[in-house]
Amino acid sequence: MESRKKPSPSQDGFFNVSNLYLAVSQKTSMKHLPLSPQIFIRNRERFVREMKGGSIAIFNSNDEMPSNGDALYTYKQNSDLYWLTGIEQEDTMLILFPGNPDEKYREVLVLLRPNEMKEKWDGKRLRANEATEISGIQKIVWLDSLDVLLQPWIHLADTIYLNSNENDRKGSLIETRDYRYIKEMKERYPLHHYERSAKILKRLRAIKTAEEIEVLKVAVSVTDDAFRRLLDFIHPGVMEYEIEAAILHEFIRKRCNGVAYNSIIASGDRARTLHYVSNNAECKDGELVLMDFGANYGGYCADLTRTVPVNGKFTQRQKEVYNACLSLHNFCKSILKPGISIVDYTEKVADEATDQFIKIGLLNEADVKNEDKENRAYRKYLYHGISHHLGVDVHDLGTRVEPIEAGMVFTVEPGIYIEEEKMGIRIENNFWITENGNIDLMSNIPITVEEIEYLMQTRPTAK
Repeated sequence: MESRKKPSPSQDGFFNVSNLYLAVSQKTSMKHLPLSPQIFIRNRERFVREMKGGSIAIFNSNDEMPSNGDALYTYKQNSDLYWLTGIEQEDTMLILFPGNPDEKYREVLVLLRPNEMKEKWDGKRLRANEATEISGIQKIVWLDSLDVLLQPWIHLADTIYLNSNENDRKGSLIETRDYRYIKEMKERYPLHHYERSAKILKRLRAIKTAEEIEVLKVAVSVTDDAFRRLLDFIHPGVMEYEIEAAILHEFIRKRCNGVAYNSIIASGDRARTLHYVSNNAECKDGELVLMDFGANYGGYCADLTRTVPVNGKFTQRQKEVYNACLSLHNFCKSILKPGISIVDYTEKVADEATDQFIKIGLLNEADVKNEDKENRAYRKYLYHGISHHLGVDVHDLGTRVEPIEAGMVFTVEPGIYIEEEKMGIRIENNFWITENGNIDLMSNIPITVEEIEYLMQTRPTAK
């Protein structure tokens, strides 16, 4: 058969995104091509429109986190600050004060002053003009000179917006810089009114702009490249970590920041462990290998899952279960539209999953008739959620109870996990919600049994 073809890239290696980038010659500290500052200018405009009159908003970067000895974990910028500025450097702040009488201080980017000795050890830090090119912010202030400026601005404001992590899946109890700063500001300025920036950002970040979608498309394109490379690479005897290494190699060579999350490469029965990241086993003849991975490009995340036969050929039973999972995937995308809530969406998917599991012999009518409505029978074989918001974070901010809106981006990732057969299958694509339904951002990535087998069996390394 003829497999679906990946679109031909433009001369710079990407897809119809010429308006997305500044000149490649611009000096930046990141691997990816410089993004247009309009992405971040527009994001700040959206936030400012939501601010109360007479208010100031302050955002902090993440801490540099120590690991052991004098070492630090790889630095990851605060997602909200990145969404507003595009700046990936530590010790950064953003101040938005639309009512400042001095117009040049209505938006201020605060950076660590470049230090010659520190740069000899840790590398170059942003200069003011470079930060302006990335963020579109004209006024740059050095961190060591901020206090003398900030106090009179605070005195002019009635309300102070401060930020915190309000992602529903937050699990860490570590007191981050955001929370320390909240305490400090409330002690210094106890008579001001305080508002939560996170409440605004949860709404805004869920609705992607057209410019953000273009960056996501690049992350998806690179993820597509990596998957096609794997179809040429996977064979009986390959180690899971070798597959993981091939993914990272493809991402880095395509100028990605790296992986959007730790890659899950789970062969055989290990595919039933949802967040399996050991990736240290041999992929054996006759097994399936579930691969859940995605590129982080320009600060935006792709999230793909495919399950393929290690030897390039599904068994009859593997094909039957895979096609049931694909049918469920297709049902999910058919109902993921503006107006439906995640709660209603999940219930409809549950009914379809029940039907599919009956067809492939996992459930029978008695199982369904006697099921606990709080823990339905299908949950034995599908024990995770079907969709999550996607964007700057792989589990991005967004509502779980209100109706889905145009502009949101979701994963669709049903799975089937059968303990008795030591089998786990999951299929995941990323969808941009539009007024008329949704657009599958991964529609060009091979997904059917026939496409996967064709590509694996016609590769140069196939026997």
